[in-house]
Amino acid sequence: MKSHTEYIVFNTKKKRDLIRITDKVEEVVRKSGIKEGFVLVSAMHITAGVIVNDDEPGFHSDFWEWVEKLAPYRADYKHHLTGETNGDAHLKSILVHHQVILPITNGRLDLGPWQQVFYTEFDGQRPKRLLIKAIGE
Repeated sequence: MKSHTEYIVFNTKKKRDLIRITDKVEEVVRKSGIKEGFVLVSAMHITAGVIVNDDEPGFHSDFWEWVEKLAPYRADYKHHLTGETNGDAHLKSILVHHQVILPITNGRLDLGPWQQVFYTEFDGQRPKRLLIKAIGE
């Protein structure tokens, strides 16, 4: 079994962002030379995440409305007593999880017809890392 690892750094212009990274994940899979296996895509920060979903503006809007409804920004989070102001970002990242594992088949990322991979940022405007690790034969 072999593996190939790459790191990507994001420094978003906005505090919250949804960035399509499917092409980058596919590129890493191609470079890995792995024909059958898996690729792990993992946000390496506690206020970011990775999701697989549709790349459609209506979904994007619904996504932001949903996470804000479930984990709204508020000034009274206990976490803010530490001097931070991103308590909602920590909770939003729990909603989407920090990583996904995707199949590699015949040397390619094996997604469904509408599936795309996204990096989700909930407390941006500073450097954050993402790990992409392909593992297999």
